Amino acid sequence: MAHASALTDLIDDHRARVDEQEMVQLIAPDGQVTEVGTKLGVSLELALELYRHMVLARRMDQEALALQRQGELSLWLMSWGQEAAQVGSVTALRPTDMVFPSYREHAAALCRGVAPADLMRQWKGAAHSGWDPAPARFHIYSLVLGTQTLHATGFAAGAAMEGTDEVVATYFGDGAASQGDVNEAFNWAATGSLPVLFFCQNNQWAISTPTEKQMSTPLHVRAAGFGLDAYHVDGNDVMAVHAVTSHAAQRIRDGGGPALIEAQTYRFGGHSSSDDPTRYRSEDELAAWTARDPLTRIESFLRENGVGADYFDALAAEADTFAVSVREACRDLESSPLEDLFDRVYADDHQPLVEEREAYLAHLSALGSEA
Repeated sequence: MAHASALTDLIDDHRARVDEQEMVQLIAPDGQVTEVGTKLGVSLELALELYRHMVLARRMDQEALALQRQGELSLWLMSWGQEAAQVGSVTALRPTDMVFPSYREHAAALCRGVAPADLMRQWKGAAHSGWDPAPARFHIYSLVLGTQTLHATGFAAGAAMEGTDEVVATYFGDGAASQGDVNEAFNWAATGSLPVLFFCQNNQWAISTPTEKQMSTPLHVRAAGFGLDAYHVDGNDVMAVHAVTSHAAQRIRDGGGPALIEAQTYRFGGHSSSDDPTRYRSEDELAAWTARDPLTRIESFLRENGVGADYFDALAAEADTFAVSVREACRDLESSPLEDLFDRVYADDHQPLVEEREAYLAHLSALGSEA
């Protein structure tokens, strides 16, 4: 019996160690600093910087959605509500760290210097992708669910072979975590001890499927099964996200292997501009998460700590000016001639491509002569 009791204690201890982690939170939804935040310290200077990024990102998101409704964009995937998760994490990385986004990381992209016009170009159908990934170290959007995690893992393998201390970060959502590609990326990164930081923005909904119907075990707990170091953070607390990402990134640089951060956040809008979220989620749920709005939270903290109205007025004016530039940039976008596509598929021409181009141009010429 003593042996059985010892075995029970051992199993219970192991279960406790792999149980769900308490979320790291430095600032509570009401803007007050938590006990953990008091111990770690919360930088007012950093909070001001991150808040500005979040305000401008949300303003761009609002303008882009309005432009879509006006027919200027064909589609828009909103980042509304997820600004803290994106801004807090991407600013905790080095500018030289490569980032592989999914398709709604607009706030992260803006922080990396990607222009609003370039962010909107793809959604207007003016180009296959909007920007050159190299200068910003920010890859183009991946519309195939979860594929960017494998891209990041392969890129990280190259970085590891070169012997750099670069961290390769990749963003994905809770829905993508159910995809085979993502789980393969976890496995390859772990077995190769690759410098990958997997960042899951758990926004509670995979289009219309809630998280509790996707998985019976939280993602940050499942990560241990792959051999990933895992963190659980309040994704609407920008300061907590920044702190956790900084820690995880440094651990990876120090040779600790890949890590996963699960950030609990919420998308206030639909999955896309074509989605109606009122068909699958309640007003009470939306109200509960609205009370945890990441922008309201950090604004309350700033006001509580002596930041005056002049700062907020100046930022509002900057956001208004920025909004005008976003609208103008979108309306100035022009589509490239379709024949340019043939120049951007392969690095070098080959005979079938040459023949397809010639056939297409002949078709265009025939259409023109008929007119």
